[in-house]
Amino acid sequence: MEYEVRFYYPIKEYNNKINLLNKISTLKCNGRNYEKTSQFNHPSPKYNFYSKKIDGRFRIRITKGKNISRCMLSWKRRLPITLESSINKEEEIELTIKPSEYDNLMFIVKNILHMEEVESYERFRTTFTNSEVEIALDEYPFGLALEIEAKTFDNKAEEVVDKYVELLKLDYKDSYRLSWDDKYEELCKEQGKEKFKHVLFDCDMPEIK
Repeated sequence: MEYEVRFYYPIKEYNNKINLLNKISTLKCNGRNYEKTSQFNHPSPKYNFYSKKIDGRFRIRITKGKNISRCMLSWKRRLPITLESSINKEEEIELTIKPSEYDNLMFIVKNILHMEEVESYERFRTTFTNSEVEIALDEYPFGLALEIEAKTFDNKAEEVVDKYVELLKLDYKDSYRLSWDDKYEELCKEQGKEKFKHVLFDCDMPEIK
């Protein structure tokens, strides 16, 4: 089970958030990397990942940076108990793939398994970590997200998230419980923008203000 909390901000807040994170001496900055993530749905309507019953995301992600190249296949699903506290509780399973196999993996998923590519998105991710937490600052085409995720999976996980929420002077009432695609769809509706299947930096995007 994954324990995390997420906050959204205007992109202009990037430097302020970086400065706040750099002030926490126990955190190590791992650099800024580019990510492209594709999300797929099950070919059978019976197992629709986007249904309220399942509410999951099947993803393939390629990460590229100055000193990194990584490919990951993952399954992430919100759990019903997530509403019992201010911290999201999610099921997450990850599988590391050789980056050189990315194109082959995409081909198999699309053309052999016939899974539908529902959407994709680009972002730049800057991470700060230590033995108990990973904090990510994500630059999406529509805004900035700050995510705090406990590395431990025991009963201290919520305490870890609480600790860094307090250190960063954040308030749970400002957190966002749903996925990035829910946030993007909300912004499109609010600002009268066309919703794109592929959320890319060169598209006409809504903005978090």
